[in-house]
Amino acid sequence: MFNKTHTKYIQSLHHKKFRDENAVFIAEGTKVVLELLDSREFVCQQLFALNEWLSDHAKTLQQYSGMELFAVKDFELEKISMLTTPNNVLAVFKKKEPVQTLPVKGKITLVLDTIQDPGNLGTIIRTADWFGIENIVCSHACADMYNPKVVQSTMGSLARVTILYTDLEAWLQENSAIKKYAAALHGKNTSELRGVKEALIIIGNEGRGISDAVMQLADEKITIPKRGEAESLNAAVAAGIIMSAVG
Repeated sequence: MFNKTHTKYIQSLHHKKFRDENAVFIAEGTKVVLELLDSREFVCQQLFALNEWLSDHAKTLQQYSGMELFAVKDFELEKISMLTTPNNVLAVFKKKEPVQTLPVKGKITLVLDTIQDPGNLGTIIRTADWFGIENIVCSHACADMYNPKVVQSTMGSLARVTILYTDLEAWLQENSAIKKYAAALHGKNTSELRGVKEALIIIGNEGRGISDAVMQLADEKITIPKRGEAESLNAAVAAGIIMSAVG
């Protein structure tokens, strides 16, 4: 039976410290929860949902063993939800073991330098999934991939895109044989990337762009042609445009 202990536990998982300590994360909403379950990339430990939702998805839930199911009321779900308007279901999933290496040969790999906004990171992951980009490399200063806002923004793509957190400068030096393109305000038109099959594409911080140290390791700067008066593009939007250009 759902109780105050569950409430306190779920609320603690809104914070990275406790997600790390327990090696779990939370996901909310029918689409996200069912996609993560269906992927079998993540093990679901606990699932909290309204009675009607549990009834509607009873057959589906029978496929997944080992998780605890809890029927909760609207006000109980509201207490544990991160959403302004709580959905019908919230689940606690076990994190995957962190990856130590990623294959970059013959692939387009996205490299993120200090993307700190969880919504941006989640959108970039989802967009990478759309364009078939399997791997993303993040600096340690990027938002946590298991932040509830990141998980929510990915809409399930978290199960299909592999993410490595690492010392970006060291990693780029280790992979110096792969051509590195850095998104900047001035550089080669992104349209010239069409047909590129192997590359590291670097996207910088929302406000400061790519750090000087990382920029020095890039082989070439690329830019999205500007026609209007906006000073810059949102990092997730820029990443999407560049991924589209490569594709």
